[in-house]
Amino acid sequence: MNKLLVVCTCLLLSLPIMAQQKPTELDKSPMDMSYWPDNYPLLKMNGKVKVLPIARIIYSRPQKNNRTIFNGIVKYGEMWRLGANEATEVEFFKNVKIGGKVVPKGRYTLYCIPEADKWTLILNKDNYTWGNYTYDIKKDVLRTTIPVEKLTSPIENFTIYFEDAKGGNANLIIEWDDVKATMPISIVP
Repeated sequence: MNKLLVVCTCLLLSLPIMAQQKPTELDKSPMDMSYWPDNYPLLKMNGKVKVLPIARIIYSRPQKNNRTIFNGIVKYGEMWRLGANEATEVEFFKNVKIGGKVVPKGRYTLYCIPEADKWTLILNKDNYTWGNYTYDIKKDVLRTTIPVEKLTSPIENFTIYFEDAKGGNANLIIEWDDVKATMPISIVP
C-alpha cells in the first residue's frame, strides 16, 4: 500500500511539470502583417479612423542569406506560397477590383507562379494552409499576371506592403532579392 501511495504521489507531483509546454524557438521567417491604409493600427489606436481597413496581408518573411532566390530556391514556372511557412493570406474588408475582375470582400490565400519577366498571382478560397501542399485549383477566385522589375539594391528580407496610389487605389508591392512585383488594386464603389 505504501508503494502505491508513493507512486501515485510522484505521478501527481510530476503532472504539472509534464503539462508545461516549452516555448518554440524564434522562427527564422517571422510572420508579419501589412495594412491598407498604411499604419492602420496606429491610426485606429489614435482615433483617426473609425472604420475597418481596406485590406491587410499576413505573411512570413524568409531571408535571402546569400542564396539564389529566383530560379534558385523559388523555381520559375512552379507555384510558390509567397513567403515561408503558412501560405500568405490577404483579407479585403471591401470589394476590390484586381486585373479587371471584382473580388468580393473576404479572406484569401495568395499564391504565385513566378517567371523572370512576370508573375501570375492567384487568390484562392482555401485558407489556413501550410505552403501550397494542399492547393486546389477549383478554389481559385482570381488569376492575374503582373509585371516584375529588377531592383538596383537587393532586399534581404522578403517584404509585402500596400503602396497608396491616387483615387482610392493601391499597389500591393512584393519585394525580395533584386525583384519587385506590383499588383494594382482599386476599391469597388
